Parts: sequence; C-alpha cells; structure tokens
Amino acid sequence: MKKIIRNLFIFILIIIFIGAFSSSYMSLSIDNLAYVLAIGIDKGNENDLEVTFQFSTTVPASEAGSTEKTPTMTNSVEASSISTAINLINAYMGKQINMSHCKIIIFSEELAQEGISNEIYTLINDTQVRPSANIVVSKCSAKTYIQQTSPEFENLISKYYEVLTNSSKYIGFMPDSTIGDFFNALICKTCEPSAILGGLTAEKANNQGDTDIQENYNIKPNEAPIEGENGSENFGIAVFKEDRLVGELSALETISFLVIKNKIDRFLVSIPDPTDSNNYLDIFLSPSRSVSIDVDTSSSSPYIKIKTEFTGRIYSMSSNSKYLSPDTLNLISQTCNKYLESQLSQYLYKTAKELESDITGFGRQAAINFFTTQDFDAYGWPTNYKNSFFDVDVNTSIKSGMLITET
Repeated sequence: MKKIIRNLFIFILIIIFIGAFSSSYMSLSIDNLAYVLAIGIDKGNENDLEVTFQFSTTVPASEAGSTEKTPTMTNSVEASSISTAINLINAYMGKQINMSHCKIIIFSEELAQEGISNEIYTLINDTQVRPSANIVVSKCSAKTYIQQTSPEFENLISKYYEVLTNSSKYIGFMPDSTIGDFFNALICKTCEPSAILGGLTAEKANNQGDTDIQENYNIKPNEAPIEGENGSENFGIAVFKEDRLVGELSALETISFLVIKNKIDRFLVSIPDPTDSNNYLDIFLSPSRSVSIDVDTSSSSPYIKIKTEFTGRIYSMSSNSKYLSPDTLNLISQTCNKYLESQLSQYLYKTAKELESDITGFGRQAAINFFTTQDFDAYGWPTNYKNSFFDVDVNTSIKSGMLITET
C-alpha cells in the first residue's frame, strides 16, 4: 500500500513538473516574445494616451553583418492607459510584449505638463520595467523622438540607449535620470523629480550666423549648432514639481546641478580672459573634493551655504599668452571663482524662486535639523524652499595647460 501511494505521489509530481515547465517554455520562447527597446508616451487624440513601442527585430545571421544597422520597428496605439495599450499591442502583434530590455522611456512635453504620476506608477509597478531605464521629456512628440533617433556609431540602437548618459560624468550637459530615481523623488518629501530634456536636432537654417561662445553652453534641445545623421539630441534637465513639468534647465545649468549633486568628474567651461577683455578661456575643471552643504532652517526662509573646490587646466591658448606666470594664473583662478559662483547662484535661485522645485535635494540636509518626521512635515519644506537664500563659495586652483615651458 505504501509503495502504491509513493508511486502515485511521484507520478503527480512528474505531471506537475512537466506541466509547469512546458507552459513556461511556451510563454518564454523567443519566438513568442516581442522585445521593447523604447516606450514613447504622448497625449492621444481620441483616447487619453498614444503609446509608441519600439521593437527589435530578428535578423538571420546570414543577413546581419557587423557594420550593418540592426533594424527596428515602431507601433503606436491609442488607449486609456499604458496597461490597455500593452494588451492591444499584444493582440495586434500576436506575441507577448516583453519590456525587460526597455532602455528608455520618453514623455512628451505636452503630457508632462499635465502630470505623469499615473504612468510612472504603472511602469514602476511592472516587474519587467527596470528602474535603471532612463526617462526623457521630449520637446517634440515622444513618437517623433523615437522615429528620428538614429545613432551614428552604434549598430544596436539598444546599445546607444544604454550608453546615452555616459557623457554626464565628463561633459555634464545632461543628467543620468532613471525612472527609479524619478519615482523615488516623486514619493519623497525632501526633493523633487527631474528628467533628461530631449528633442530634435535643430535645422541647419536655424544655426546660421555667429554664435556667442557662451551660447554653446546655454543650449537646449532644438537649439544646438550641430549637424549630423542622428535626428534627436539631449541637452539639459526637465524640472518637475511633484508630477508636473514646470520648467527647463540649459546645458550650463545642468553642469551646476551635477556639481552640487557630486555627480560629475570633469567638465569644460569658458570664462572671460582677465588679461584680454575680447577673449574667452576654456578651462577644464575637476572637483577636488565633495561639495559641502549646510542648511539652516531656524526661520521660514532656509539659508543654504555651499562650498566647493576645483582643480583646473587652461585648454585654450594664444601664441602671445603669458599663462605660465603665477600672478596670471592666480588672476585666472579668481576669475574662475567668480564665474562659477555666479553660475551656481543663478541655477539655485532659478530652481527656488522661479521653478519652486528642489530637484537638488537640499531637503535631505534640512531634515537633519528636525527631531521627528512630524516636525519636518510641519516646517513645510516643499513650500518654504522658494524662500531660500544661498551663499556659494568656490575655490579653484588653475594650472597652465601648456606642454612647452618658457626658457
């Protein structure tokens, strides 16, 4: 009797095992999946949303060479929600949509201005969507952004999306903003969300004529003096107050954001040449220590002190320059201090007075001043941030970039 029961038990386990794994195989087979690389979300015409999916397509090995672009395709659907859009596109494709390889999520500027909390919660609640997927707010429609994106150096567009924000560490023209970071800031009481600001490459006709050197750093998407095959570009930050887009930051303001957040390794700025009023100097700077931040909340007008230090080298030279002189280098260092203090202050007062959004996260330092969460909530940091005053102290040590010294 015991032997019969044991054999029956083993038989049932085998049936369960086969059934479970056969269904898993069928559902997860690559032939039954459609892999999403990018998602674009716009306002719909007849429904609340228009959702655009960019898919990778399978190419036979005999047809795919190392120098050939891997083809993709895009499909759009109007629906009342992202979940409904996924169901509709599943039915249309005849395959199960898989978003575990989605690298980037794009929202149109128009939709972001109305609020995107529902979409963010839906996406972050999907176990297939990785928190590391970058989030972009596009000045054009999200559908157009996806259609126009054509990387020049990457055959795999998924690879391009993956390395999209690498330059934030050594250029600083865009942040490395992910949907995970956005969600955390959305539910946090000490900071506000932000995203990458994207758009289309400006037309050649809009870039004709002389451009002041400082304008090369105050650019936003659709304004960069660049000609190329890639139809989309990313410069600056989309600033949110809760889940609504309230403003934009230029490339230069983005550098200020990354400096204060300690998220930049090196960057280039152009400062007025103190020895020649008609000239600018390109200075390559690196933070020499982490930024020091102190927030005084003893009144309803927070007083925020910021201290930072840099080392730098002069990158632009002229044949008659005397940049090896210690006195000249000291003068350039002082000019650089004033320039950076001015730029950082402009960024800070813009976020506080104009945008009223603490995307920098000073609320984390402010919260230290309170014994309980209830005390911090009663202070009303999201409201009082607009009353902030800033004291910025910058100290730079500039060295000559010349490889040949005077004799």
